[in-house]
This record gives sequence, structure tokens and C-alpha cells, in this order.
Amino acid sequence: MKFLLTFVGVVHLLSLNSGKTIYKNDISQRTFQEIKEEIASYGDVAKTIINLAVYGKAQNRSYERLALLVDTVGPRPSGSKSLEKAIQIMYQNLQEDGLENVHLEPVKIPHWERGEESAMMLVPRIHKMAILGLGSSIGTPPEGITAEVLVVTSFEELQRRAPEARGKIVVYNQPYVNYSTTVQYRVQGAVEAAKVGALASLIRSVASFSIY
Repeated sequence: MKFLLTFVGVVHLLSLNSGKTIYKNDISQRTFQEIKEEIASYGDVAKTIINLAVYGKAQNRSYERLALLVDTVGPRPSGSKSLEKAIQIMYQNLQEDGLENVHLEPVKIPHWERGEESAMMLVPRIHKMAILGLGSSIGTPPEGITAEVLVVTSFEELQRRAPEARGKIVVYNQPYVNYSTTVQYRVQGAVEAAKVGALASLIRSVASFSIY
């Protein structure tokens, strides 16, 4: 049973009002109309790219290259050999496309490897459960974690029952609404559980049904 630590970026959108200043610093001041005109000036370039992708040599290329990565390389976690292989494939493809300044740069990134994982229900009967640790999960101590379980169906219920969650394993049995809504329990589940003092968290599959 493991924690999943995830950092979620928040994007703030700035509404644009015609004629009013929307960008200003010490050296420039631009209006919506000026930005609109600049964007429009790239119309021919954009049309060329669209025609190439939809009707030209690049037709279906994105799909075919994605299929190549999925079928021949598979999962590509950061720092993995499969990611390195995928990078080399794309590097070669972009060179063959004739793009300018195609190059690789070394970077330092976190690398996570899957270890052994297991979960066992002890009460009311002993039952070995099928689980899969989420990528970037933090490992338990060598002896594992043994604790009572608190089952909740939403973050709101978790907050209401926060005193009960301390020192327990939180299990999210959230209803499936749609992927973008329900996946928040995968993304933020461990974080929210940690905030109320839980030892670990588990989450059901983010799907409309399960064959388990």
C-alpha cells in the first residue's frame, strides 16, 4: 500500500477585451487588436501546416508514430530505457522530416521503478487482493503497513470523517462519473488522505466497471 505524490499545475486564463491593454511592462504595451493582427499574420503558415498534416505527406503521420511508440516501445516512464528508445526514434523521425535544429540535450529527471507490491485483507477474513501501485508511489517500510480501513466515496466525505481517518488506510470507492472527473481521486487521493493523517490510500479503478 503506497502513497502517490502528484504535483498539479494550475493554468489561469486571462480574458481578452478588445481595445484594452492586456499586456504591459517597462518596454511594451499591447492591445487585443494588435495581438489579433499578429496572430492573423501567421495565417498562411498555419494553412501550410494544416494542409501538410491533413492532405499532404504528413497525413496520418501523428497517429502512425504514436502507434509505433505504443506497439514497439510501450510505457515510457521518466528515466527508463524505454523512454530513451522512444526519444531516439522521434529524434531520427524529426531529422528525416527535414526539420532544422533537431538535437538532444541531457537533463536530470526523477526515475521510479516498480518493486514488489501486495495487499492482504485480514478482517473479517484473510484475502489476498490484486493491486497495482501507481507510478511515483512512495514505498512502504519493509514490514509494510497494517491498519484499519476507512472507505469513503468522495473527498467531501473524507473531510467530514477526517477524525476517523487518522492512522488508517483510506480506500476511495468513488462512483464513476466520467474520466476527467473521477481521475482526480487518482491524482489527489493520496495527498488528501495525508492531509487528514491517513497512513496510506487505495483507489478503485478509474473505470465504469471492473472485472476484479
